[in-house]
Amino acid sequence: MIDRICISINNRCNLACSYCHFHEKGKIEAAEMDAYEILNNVKKYAEKRFPEKGFKIGFVGNGECFLDWQALKSYIACLEDAPGIRIYTITNGTVRLPEEDLAFLEEHRVNVGFSIDGYRELHDKYRCNSFDRAMENVERYRQTTGHYPTFNATVGRESLRNAEEVISFFQPFGTKVTFSRMIGKYGISLGEYRDFMDRAGKELPVRRGGLDCTMYGGLCGAGTNNYFFANGKTYYCGNCIDLPPVGDSGISLEELEKISLTFDRSCCYKEFLGCYTA
Repeated sequence: MIDRICISINNRCNLACSYCHFHEKGKIEAAEMDAYEILNNVKKYAEKRFPEKGFKIGFVGNGECFLDWQALKSYIACLEDAPGIRIYTITNGTVRLPEEDLAFLEEHRVNVGFSIDGYRELHDKYRCNSFDRAMENVERYRQTTGHYPTFNATVGRESLRNAEEVISFFQPFGTKVTFSRMIGKYGISLGEYRDFMDRAGKELPVRRGGLDCTMYGGLCGAGTNNYFFANGKTYYCGNCIDLPPVGDSGISLEELEKISLTFDRSCCYKEFLGCYTA
């Protein structure tokens, strides 16, 4: 059964991070998509398949979702009658939402992850000198909600060379960190990434996924429970957006259940296909 999906609500970002795989090879497209249709399909599916256990929806993907805050807010509100569905979103932290909107996220139990790669010099090297703006909004989030958000940190070669400094940066916040593996031309190998995760896990509350994504420390969920909805289409996962889609965004989750990909899920599906190496 499928127990999670990701929805990209827009195709625009106010940063141009050098390692962003969505912006390589023209993967960003402008296309209409009915997000409410997706959400209604998920609600029907989750009510039938997961009457007790929750279903997870991530509003993440091609763009910075806070740039389209009113749309995101309406999608979250659409799920108010489905309390078993858990919601998360990830922001680059540079969009200044009013305190009442930060409070809205907290009231709706949305897990908000801020993309912070670590200390200032490391973060700014790849993420357009956005560290100060992002950390200012991290603090505003804490002041409004009473706790720090979670963090999403991309791990590349610079992170490996300065692992202790990266780990030390996140320790004072006392919140969970999702370390994601950098892929593409700046990428690191799966072995290097997992070694870093083992090291960081001794000193930090590190998120390790299940059948989800090797980029986030788990097994590859491509074609199982990590479907990605973007640009009016459905893809095996966010990494597979440059592969042919499996259908349009209105496809039912029951139809997606019928798809079966057979490969070693300890590795990324894209690497299984030989699409990239590090």
